[in-house]
Amino acid sequence: MSVPTLESTAVEAGPTPGVRTRRGVRSPAFVAGVVVVGAILALALVSLIWTPYGLDQASPGARLSGPSALHWAGTDRLGRDQFTQLMLGAWTAVWVGFSSVVVASVIGVPLGLVAAAAGRMVDDAIAGLIDIVIAFPTLLLAMLLVTVYGASTGVAVTAIGIGLSAEVARLTRISASRVFTQDFVLAARTCGTRPVMILVRHVLPNIWHTLVVQATLAFGIAVVAEASLSYLGLGTPPPAPSWGRMLQEAQATVSVAPWNVVLPGLAVAATVIGVNLLGDGLRELLDPQLRERSRQGADR
Repeated sequence: MSVPTLESTAVEAGPTPGVRTRRGVRSPAFVAGVVVVGAILALALVSLIWTPYGLDQASPGARLSGPSALHWAGTDRLGRDQFTQLMLGAWTAVWVGFSSVVVASVIGVPLGLVAAAAGRMVDDAIAGLIDIVIAFPTLLLAMLLVTVYGASTGVAVTAIGIGLSAEVARLTRISASRVFTQDFVLAARTCGTRPVMILVRHVLPNIWHTLVVQATLAFGIAVVAEASLSYLGLGTPPPAPSWGRMLQEAQATVSVAPWNVVLPGLAVAATVIGVNLLGDGLRELLDPQLRERSRQGADR
């Protein structure tokens, strides 16, 4: 899925809220993304105050039982309720995804802005660093951090965030570089506007919509990365639940209780598809060219 690039040349006054809302409602991708992501978020938030069973509450007589009125998603090999683990795993996925995006943005956005605003030598140096980080596998970075600090959610967030920061920095650099070539930025420089104020007043307002879309896509990547790390024992450690570890624990009994593999796998897939649809919908909603077309259509 391609990330939209900046095409605007100046900060545009946004359309009226009614026009933007109507376009969002008309976008199937946006509506589907909101529904799916909203359901995952609701499941995660509800798990903080209520779950059908305790995380470690086991029913030895109901081991590997299928979905039923008592256990909506069945039980695992220890008799623990799978739906409870799915709910708590949703919170882990949401927390890791959000935290990883924050780490990636805190590192990547300033780095990309500096590369775009600085001279050729600094730009080339940062571009080379970005290429190195992109080429360095996130899994390998996680393994190195786990060796030093041990497996934890914080280590997973750090590794995923650093891995994602390179893509964020590259997109920020490309988008900001286009804004720096525009006449209104040259005029601001001629007037003696400080570089920091140019970034705040002219650059960021023209690229924020691109960064928002990138953040939604990065969230989905982070969820998959967390599940992969947990599956390999490098992510969230027990007893905290994780969809990836649910998959790892269920693989030994997949022939007896296939639903224990299918359900967490569907949860990961649904989350990724949902945030990607949301990202597509936000692109349609925030893209300057689409905004202008909608404004012209509303004027007619």
